[in-house]
This record gives sequence, C-alpha cells and structure tokens, in this order.
Amino acid sequence: MQSSEEQLNQIRNTRLFILDLVKDLSIEQLNKIPNGFNNNIIWNIAHLTAAQQNLCYSRSGLLPTVADKHFLPFLSGTKPDGFLSETEIKDIYITFLASIDQFKVDYANNLFLAFDQWDKRYGMKLKNIEDAINFIPFHEGMHIGYIMALKKLI
Repeated sequence: MQSSEEQLNQIRNTRLFILDLVKDLSIEQLNKIPNGFNNNIIWNIAHLTAAQQNLCYSRSGLLPTVADKHFLPFLSGTKPDGFLSETEIKDIYITFLASIDQFKVDYANNLFLAFDQWDKRYGMKLKNIEDAINFIPFHEGMHIGYIMALKKLI
C-alpha cells in the first residue's frame, strides 16, 4: 500500500492529467452542458477541488483553504449557475493544483487531528484523514470518466 505522501503525489499527477485532457478545449466547450447532463467539464474540475476541501478540511473541523468561490458553488448537489470566463477558468486551474499542494503541506504538519467519520454512498467508510486520502483517487477517477464522456459530446 502506498504511503499518504505517495498517494498525494499521485493525486497531483492525476490532476495534471486532467488539465492536459482539457487543454485544447475552448471556453465555450468547457462551459457546455450537453443534453442529459447536469453539469459541464469546468464544473467537474472545480468540483474535485471543492470535494477534496470538504472531505479533508471540513470533516476535520478546519476551514477550507480555497476561497468560497472555489468551494460553495461546486459542492456535491450543485450545478453550474452561469458561464465561466477565461479568467475564472484559469483561476480554477491554478486552485486545482495549489489546493493539493497546500493539503500536502498541511498533512505533513499534522493539522488533521480530528475527523468526522463518513459512510460514503459507494460503500466506503471513511474513519480518518488517511481513509479520505485513499478515497480521493477513486472520486477523481470517476470524474475523469465524466469529463471524458462530456468531451465526446461537446
């Protein structure tokens, strides 16, 4: 089994893969919601930041390290509420990587002393921050699938 540090490096590499996957898409393509879908590619990317912040920081009784604009509109159960500009998209990309880098620092500094256990709908029980770290690649992999499906439809 990988150490948490190795797992966090893998998560960052996965995020770099996601950004590479969408690098040639236009602002319109990133914002497009195809028929039958509730969200778009840029929402999925921003959601991964919000979900990681919620899972790791909020469940540990800590405040998210990202601005509310990168957190609240992209939590589970939300959907895009408008067209995001090129500047907003670039900011989402920067936050996407910076948030995992900050998490690595905070984890190394043992900030995650408490954790509100969570039974995920996927049959996983998250009992501590290490369980949360191990869950992130599963969640991000699911959203890579959504992003790939959306990419084919836009």
